[in-house]
Amino acid sequence: MSPSQELRPSKRIRFTDEPCIVAMQRMLRGKDGIMSLAQGIVHWSPPASALEAARKAAEEADTNSYCADDGLPAFREALKEKLKKENGLEGVEVMVTAGANQAYTNLVCTLLDEEDSAVLFRPFYFNHRMALQMTGGHANVVLAPSTKEYLPDVEWLEKRLSQPINGERIRMVTVVNPGNPTGMILPKDLLERLSAACQRHQVWLVVDNTYEHFTYEEEGHAPHFSISGDHVVNVFSFSKAFGMMGWRIGYLAFPPILGPELMKVQDTIAICPAVASQKAALAALDAGRQWVKEHVRGLKENRRLVVAAVEDTLGRGAVAGGSGAIYLMVKLPDGFENDTRVVEWLSEKHKVCAIPGSACGSWDQEFGIQH
Repeated sequence: MSPSQELRPSKRIRFTDEPCIVAMQRMLRGKDGIMSLAQGIVHWSPPASALEAARKAAEEADTNSYCADDGLPAFREALKEKLKKENGLEGVEVMVTAGANQAYTNLVCTLLDEEDSAVLFRPFYFNHRMALQMTGGHANVVLAPSTKEYLPDVEWLEKRLSQPINGERIRMVTVVNPGNPTGMILPKDLLERLSAACQRHQVWLVVDNTYEHFTYEEEGHAPHFSISGDHVVNVFSFSKAFGMMGWRIGYLAFPPILGPELMKVQDTIAICPAVASQKAALAALDAGRQWVKEHVRGLKENRRLVVAAVEDTLGRGAVAGGSGAIYLMVKLPDGFENDTRVVEWLSEKHKVCAIPGSACGSWDQEFGIQH
């Protein structure tokens, strides 16, 4: 058989990064007593109302059938009310997905042609780049810089959109608010400036709000701020806030014009989201933002302990980010350049697992994401 006839996976998937979480799991295989700070998992279970709804759903006949592709009507209406009340988003349509990752993949398939470019700000959420790579945009992921405060460099974006390089066609810009992996909340004026730049150049702005509930107002940080527009799509998730990682429920809030096109992707990938999970998530909404806030409040002490432990060892200024979400950026110790090796050493020597910053496009002396 000639090389041209060799059976092999597509270039798209071969050029897609390996999931860093899978790499971490492989590294930890066979090791006992490891404390993993690598994957974004909260320590609480869903509200009691959600678990009770799931038990009831198991006995209901419609749970075993398909539902509307974009989700149960009652759930979608409840989400629209939540978006209006908590996020200030009106005039949007809603699609329920198998987590925020599927929501983002739906968008990549819907908004981008193969020759289009998409912007991610370093350090980025690794699954965002993977979604762009595996859907054909492996050569067109534009990695943009962040400021020293780990906020998107809007000035860079404005210049790049005004003066594209080598005929590139930037059609989508993605930000995470609060950030993953930076844990930084995007100030209102910055988000509005990002939106204005994208609108001016007819570029889609995708805002991933997975950590919308994870803000620490008592520390003086600005509260989370949502933004809308005919060029804006917002991504949300139940995974972190309601402790529903394994239930796989996320959703999109999007301009109605995108509905028919998004439905093509939804029907192909998932047909519809899991009915039992939607019923549980609908009940979780009844517990509400206050239920989440009470659980998030306890993370403040966890954050203080992690920062104190790192700074006791590496000195003040070794930790950055963390005004929101559940992540911190930590600098490499002096004299160390290979962040993957440092992560391996941490797991072997100290029984702690983190993610190397290089998995998220970090540079210089940054190495880790820690809860």
